[in-house]
Amino acid sequence: MRGVHSSVTDIRRRVFTEVARLAYEGGDYSRIEEIPYKIVPGERASYRNSIFLERAIVGERLRLAIGLPLRSVEQHAPVYDGVVESAIAEKYYDPPLVNVIKFACNACPEKTVHITEMCQNCLEHPCREVCPKHAISGEDGKSVIDQDACIKCGRCITVCPYNAIIKVERPCASACGMDAISSDELGRATINYEKCVSCGQCLVSCPFGAISDKGQIFQVVHAIKQENEIYAAVAPAFVGQFGPKMTPEKLRGAFQELGFTDVAEVAVGADLCTIEEANDFLENVPEKLPFLATSCCPAWSVMAKKEFPEYEKCISMALTPMVLAARRLKKEHPNCKVVFVGPCAAKKLEASRRTIRSDVDFVLTFEEVMGMFEAKNVDLGGDIPDSELNEATAAGRGFAVSGGVANAVVEAIKKIAPEREVKVQAAQGLKDCRQMLRLAKAGKLNGYLLEGMACPGGCVAGAGTLQPVAKSTALVNMYKNKADKKNALDSKYSDIADKLD
Repeated sequence: MRGVHSSVTDIRRRVFTEVARLAYEGGDYSRIEEIPYKIVPGERASYRNSIFLERAIVGERLRLAIGLPLRSVEQHAPVYDGVVESAIAEKYYDPPLVNVIKFACNACPEKTVHITEMCQNCLEHPCREVCPKHAISGEDGKSVIDQDACIKCGRCITVCPYNAIIKVERPCASACGMDAISSDELGRATINYEKCVSCGQCLVSCPFGAISDKGQIFQVVHAIKQENEIYAAVAPAFVGQFGPKMTPEKLRGAFQELGFTDVAEVAVGADLCTIEEANDFLENVPEKLPFLATSCCPAWSVMAKKEFPEYEKCISMALTPMVLAARRLKKEHPNCKVVFVGPCAAKKLEASRRTIRSDVDFVLTFEEVMGMFEAKNVDLGGDIPDSELNEATAAGRGFAVSGGVANAVVEAIKKIAPEREVKVQAAQGLKDCRQMLRLAKAGKLNGYLLEGMACPGGCVAGAGTLQPVAKSTALVNMYKNKADKKNALDSKYSDIADKLD
């Protein structure tokens, strides 16, 4: 469950810490074989019925965190296999990005509707009356459901006066807005990569920690150790992610403790993205396009292009804030490497595109960076010098929360064309985003600006975040309100947007 620290959360984060420590310390990497015993010590299993199974799962998570593929359970292969070859200062993600560790999967049941023991066999039995398929009948004094006839519409659930009927659904599949998760021949979760957009919601929704994405912590640390000029481009959702003692003013100093050269706000790229999308809207809607949709969330834009290809041109062609921020950094520092640090699994997929690889060298989530802080024993509440980040506007910083992108674009349009009225429709979560596009396809959103966010709540709810969504939203809004400049057009970089395309 999001926002609840659990044993699954703890193991995931300890894996990131140990991978970062392994890279920082260097030496004989075969000692990775010892790490599962460090994370899962002792003789008795704490989480599953076998301590050997627990350690095997940790071994696979270690490999994925290094960017290595899962091992086949049919063949003998050490955890160490491929680690030395991955100890390099650059590495792109080998597909698939999001993986199911099959022997960690509980083989949860797919969506079913059940009548529990709370059924009172009432005289009215409204569940039977409302069932459109007549799938409910009486048996031994209780109502029962014919699972072959049931269409899982849920009408019986809503009318039962005793709340005796429940719907059970595999959590990862329920979280997937693309319906990309089904069962293999053994009932374990499997991902349809033709549908998957790597939003990462499944990996933070699995109560068994059976789903994980690949990482680049190992390679980032090696790039740092080679004394490359490395910049951390930090997404607007960073506020509060590393705990209350890590204020925005301490961000630069803390990252320099890790070995980074400097830090830049991706919110500056968000300002540039805002300006491009505002101009796109004014130039194209409604004369050339029925509506315009924002482009900053890669999972949303990929979903839109996959599911509604006829409206591909209605997705803004503006580069994402990550790419615009990275291009600005590389323009100012031609030999640098850029590490995007953010909340998002889909950004890893975006950065692996051939058109983006030269701009963004690595992508790390907030969770992965926290592992680096812990591996280096950085005291985030200690004597880290303050250094203010004050280049982005409030508009750019607001990209992190649902509704923030559309609001930034609308405010920019008001400044460019005060007489222009802009209608907005925003959706969060891929299921709602798909519904929004269905309405657009039906012609009900003509002339609108559409904002899509794959994660419910916006970027602050990304798969790589550390804090509860509501808390993060409040902190981002507070930080946004502290910005000296409010409108994206007030950014000192507003005149370079065209030069970065």
